[in-house]
Amino acid sequence: MGNYTREEILQMAEEEDVEFIRLQFTDMFGTLKNIAITARELPRALDNRCIVDGSFIAGIAGESEPDMYLRPDLDTFAILPWRPQQGKVARLLCDIYCPDGTPHERSPRYILKKTAREAKKEGYTCLVDPECEFFLFHTDDNGVPTTVTHEKAGYLDVSPVDLGENARRDIVLNLEDMGIEVESSHHETAPAQHEVDFKYGEVRTIADRIMSFKMTVRTIAKRHGLHATFMPKPRAEVNGSGMHIHFSLFKDGRNVFVNPGNPQELSEEAYYFVGGLLAHSKEMALITNPIVNSYKRLVPGYEAPTELTWTKNNQNSLVRIPGSRGMETRIELRSPDAAANPYLVFAVCLAAGLDGIHKKIYPTKSSSRELSETDQKAMKIENLPGNLNEAIDYFEQSDWIKEVLGTEFCKEYAAAKKKEWMRYTREISAWEIEEYLYRI
Repeated sequence: MGNYTREEILQMAEEEDVEFIRLQFTDMFGTLKNIAITARELPRALDNRCIVDGSFIAGIAGESEPDMYLRPDLDTFAILPWRPQQGKVARLLCDIYCPDGTPHERSPRYILKKTAREAKKEGYTCLVDPECEFFLFHTDDNGVPTTVTHEKAGYLDVSPVDLGENARRDIVLNLEDMGIEVESSHHETAPAQHEVDFKYGEVRTIADRIMSFKMTVRTIAKRHGLHATFMPKPRAEVNGSGMHIHFSLFKDGRNVFVNPGNPQELSEEAYYFVGGLLAHSKEMALITNPIVNSYKRLVPGYEAPTELTWTKNNQNSLVRIPGSRGMETRIELRSPDAAANPYLVFAVCLAAGLDGIHKKIYPTKSSSRELSETDQKAMKIENLPGNLNEAIDYFEQSDWIKEVLGTEFCKEYAAAKKKEWMRYTREISAWEIEEYLYRI
């Protein structure tokens, strides 16, 4: 992905023998949608004249005017390397616009761009570096996904115990072919669990890359006879899949989290950013951990956060400060999971950190160990919501989250999540596997 002009895209499509172009966008939940057009229709698409019916798109549906216009982001043009090399297929990620020419305010990509633009007004640029985890499972004789794996590999293991090594390698090679820089990849702690880490970048760019990453992982896994899932906790007895996010905040080319004179080399802005994340963690949990299954990951004993604390090494803490300093000083948020919509996650996290800076919210004392219930009460330390229903309550009670995401978006999002919770309480585990393993 690069800085392309309209003419350059048309030229590349012709020179590369591109026959189809997928115009892609995400719904409210972060599900990738697209329409496919032929190369003949590409000039019309680049003139922002392609229309989709928003009536059946979650969070996008228009009551009086369902037609929505797709405006391709030219910088996201990429040829899909796993498609045929004759009559190639490319894609463009799109913003959603209303018929009157205004951005659709409930579009997740627009919400993130608006939040980043507000940060930019204050001189801030937020860079993020996500750790994307997923599972590779077998399918049954009919090709239906399962949670079965024959491998026994653990953290950083290699072949022959790492049975997904070839699939993971192909995933990385395809991502690189699409212009997505990958820092590293490895086997994670649980059998059949893997992680791919991107090179850090601006929030909107990385959110786009996460959507491309998920599409690539699922496609390449299928080619290896496997099923890829981003379900946070597909198996109860092993660690779940998170999407830990490393944040850096820059101003005038300087990482504002750095203060060499402080014993921990952290600036006041760094402490305030942590304070903002901790202060708003409950009300934004419905965004960072959006499904019933998310809260089965957020339990003690499986290297997932539960306490609203910050630390250098306590796996139960919500926020961790990695050891790198100088320009690489980062703040790691450990609660988001792989089912979350990256556009919304980055938007609320950036807004929370900046709110901490604006209000000078100083975090509680850091914790280097897991705290007992007695310790937590004595230190007045709370936990993340225990289930989706609790998360919905905190979300609906928050005026701050409505300011970040928009009142109408929050109303529709909460209503959808309430239906999800009600369905879960009626049908429990059978519904959960059907709903999440296949879809997430």
